[in-house]
Amino acid sequence: MDKPSAGDRNLRERLGSTLFSRVAGPSGPANRVRIHTAPGPRWFGPDRPIRTVHGDASMFIGGLSALLLQSLHPLAMTAVAAHSGFRGDPWGRLQRTSTFLAVTTYGTAQDAQLAVDRVRAVHERVRGTTAAGTPYRAADPHLLGWVHAAEVDSFLRAHERFGAHPLDAAGYDAYVADAARVATALGVPDPPRDRSSLLALLTAYRPELQATPEALEAARFLLRHPPLPWPARAPYALLAANATALLPSWASGMLGLRRATAPVDGCVRLSGRALTRSIRWAMAPPPGRAS
Repeated sequence: MDKPSAGDRNLRERLGSTLFSRVAGPSGPANRVRIHTAPGPRWFGPDRPIRTVHGDASMFIGGLSALLLQSLHPLAMTAVAAHSGFRGDPWGRLQRTSTFLAVTTYGTAQDAQLAVDRVRAVHERVRGTTAAGTPYRAADPHLLGWVHAAEVDSFLRAHERFGAHPLDAAGYDAYVADAARVATALGVPDPPRDRSSLLALLTAYRPELQATPEALEAARFLLRHPPLPWPARAPYALLAANATALLPSWASGMLGLRRATAPVDGCVRLSGRALTRSIRWAMAPPPGRAS
């Protein structure tokens, strides 16, 4: 294989640096060093499936799909709309979420617990009443259970479809069990520990789900009006198309997102594979440098 030219290496480094700064924020480089090099025991060893899933470029698609799915719970969506600042500071919210995932997946057990403690403290302060007069609080274990189930299902679906090294059925069951470790620390009672129980939990939540005006507005914002410069809009459109295609059919129907016909869906999937390969190429560390 031909050795990449200096121009190729520079392009790769620029793209990778831009993506990383968007996802990880200004503290990203320092956080990365601490997460991966600080001595001490970890919640998850290097061979655990959660490391495989969360370290893959498919997370870009799975993360957006998770946000769309999570928005269908009215109380969870009200809490996000009223308190998270996702419209005013979407990149900040993304960076906080990605850092939390990185710390709990790869960081020391001590740092992982500190990250969980910070999130739980924030959740305790997020509470209010919906326009219909229904009280909510982000620390409600039932709401936490929905957010967790929707997130894990979306990450799993994305990795299964676009992951560089898809797992077998036992591997994905083990991924759900790994994610349950973090969910339990966050206050989710008895989270699912295999894929069948995860799907059963999602089904149990369905009677509570609604496409509220807040959920539909969030979908419009995420899919049609992302806070991106024009050069980034085309690749983001591919990411968004694949994130919506990843949703369960009942969820996309609730959000008013039309399912693609078989030929179009096949093209969308091909674009998703090309996109994740490109992200993987851009963000891979150069030879001799740790990830």
